[in-house]
Amino acid sequence: MAECVQGEWTVLHIRGELDLMTSPAVRQSVHDAVADGRHDVVLDLSEVLFCDSSGVGVLIAARRLMRSCGGRLRLILPARGAEEGSHVNRVLATLGVRRLFEVYPDRYAAVDERSRPLSA
Repeated sequence: MAECVQGEWTVLHIRGELDLMTSPAVRQSVHDAVADGRHDVVLDLSEVLFCDSSGVGVLIAARRLMRSCGGRLRLILPARGAEEGSHVNRVLATLGVRRLFEVYPDRYAAVDERSRPLSA
C-alpha cells in the first residue's frame, strides 16, 4: 500500500485484494493518518481486484472513524468501473452500503473540493 499527501488529503493506494489478510494493514494506515492529525483520507481502490466482507468492514470502520473525528473519507473507483460495476462497487452495492460512501473516478477528482461524487 502506497501513501501520499495531496493538499489536505492523505491518499492511501490499495492494490490487489482487500480481504482478511490485508484489511488489518488498511485499518492501521487509516488509524495512523488520524493519529497524525490527518482527518481527510482518500482510499484509492482503483487497483483492488477482490474485496471480501472483512474488506467491506474496514471501509465501514474507516468511514465511522473519519466521521467521529470530524474528518472526511472518499473512495476512488475507476469512472467506468464505478458506473458499470467494478468488483468493489458491486460488493458495496450488493450489501446495500455503496450509498454510504463518496466515490470518485480518480485521484484528481477525489482531492478537488469542486468535484461531485459519482452517484450510487
